[in-house]
Amino acid sequence: MAVTVSLVALFGLVLFFLLRSRTLGAGAAFTAAGFGFFLASTGAAKPISTLAASLIETVQNL
Repeated sequence: MAVTVSLVALFGLVLFFLLRSRTLGAGAAFTAAGFGFFLASTGAAKPISTLAASLIETVQNL
């Protein structure tokens, strides 16, 4: 768990700087995929999934 959280932080930080510098290429795609993969392994996966489901339901009801 500790390794997963640190990898999420690392990938998130790298992705933040890639998006901020607008360097969107194959490296950014790999970083985003790694960030999502490791984020799904943390305790944040359930709240993020719930939030996404709520947003989708809200948009459908508009």
